Amino acid sequence: MTYIISQPCVDVKDRACVDECPVDCIYEGKRMLYIHPDECVDCGACEPVCPVEAIFYEDDVPEEWKDYYDANVKFFDDLGSPGGAAKMGEIDKDAEYVAALEPQNQDH
Repeated sequence: MTYIISQPCVDVKDRACVDECPVDCIYEGKRMLYIHPDECVDCGACEPVCPVEAIFYEDDVPEEWKDYYDANVKFFDDLGSPGGAAKMGEIDKDAEYVAALEPQNQDH
C-alpha cells in the first residue's frame, strides 16, 4: 500500500509534499509529482500539506482518478528505485496517461 498523487497535481506541482516527505520518495515529472510505491513508508505526512488535495491513500483515491494509481506505478517502470528524489531533480517525462492529458486549468 502507498499514497497516490492524482489529477489536481497535474500542471500545478506545488511541492509542499516534497518538503514534508521524510524519506524523499516524491519525484517530479514534467507535469506532476509521483510517489515511489517502494520507497514510500506510508507515513502520510504529504497528504495534509497538499494545497490542491491531490494525495490519497491508494484505497481512498476517488473513482474518477483511479487511473492515477497505475500512472504513479508506471512512472517508475524504467527508473527503478533511485533511492531518493532530491538527487534526481525534475525527470524529463511523465506517465503515458498523464502526458496524454489536455493542459489543466490554471485558475488558482
